[in-house]
Amino acid sequence: MESWKLLVLFLCAFLGGLTIFLVRSDKSKLLKLILSFSGAYLFAITVLHLIPDAYSGPDHEQIGIYILIGFLLQVLLEQFSEGVEHGHIHSHHHEQVFPYGIMISLCLHAFLEGMPLAADQHNALIFGIALHHIPAAFALASILMQNKFKPGGIVFYLAVFAVMAPLGFWVSNGISTGRIGGIEIYFNKMMGIVIGIFLHISTTILFESSVDHKVTRRKMVAVLLGIAVALVGYYTTGQGHSHAH
Repeated sequence: MESWKLLVLFLCAFLGGLTIFLVRSDKSKLLKLILSFSGAYLFAITVLHLIPDAYSGPDHEQIGIYILIGFLLQVLLEQFSEGVEHGHIHSHHHEQVFPYGIMISLCLHAFLEGMPLAADQHNALIFGIALHHIPAAFALASILMQNKFKPGGIVFYLAVFAVMAPLGFWVSNGISTGRIGGIEIYFNKMMGIVIGIFLHISTTILFESSVDHKVTRRKMVAVLLGIAVALVGYYTTGQGHSHAH
């Protein structure tokens, strides 16, 4: 049933973070290309799937307000996460100091990202979020390692982060089907907040990962590939579903 979605979300984040024990450098070109691909894919899926769905539901005239709230919420979260969700790695020279702000905001961010996956038609979104969590988990593991955490502690906190998106999926699924709290009437508004977060994350990845905003040939290929994959999914499985509600 839905277990494969949860497994993909968990394993990508968890295994992505564990690669810190294999690659001790944050200068991986492959990681930057994965970021560009996932950023473009996430942006395209948001525009093609999430926004049309949100505006086709009830209270659609208010969705724009919630998109703005989500956008500003992500701006606030980044004050504490230091951009880890973009794959950024900052030097921390403390001795065994736990980065509470980074961990809490990153977990909240992942939880919210898992919420749109409750609807079956958003299967295409899973891989974009899963890919996006690989560099984020790697950056988190790197910060923990720089803060002198032992391997066991790093693995534990990676597992906590990795379970957040599946948890967001589970809670969102319960809300959308009315199993949790009877607050399904707010589902579209919650999706508006998630859309705002996705728009901020994806555009920041695309614009911020380029030196002087110049796009290299490899990055352009990664971006176009991300958009192309999203379009293929849209035309083969998703076209027309947006307005079927």
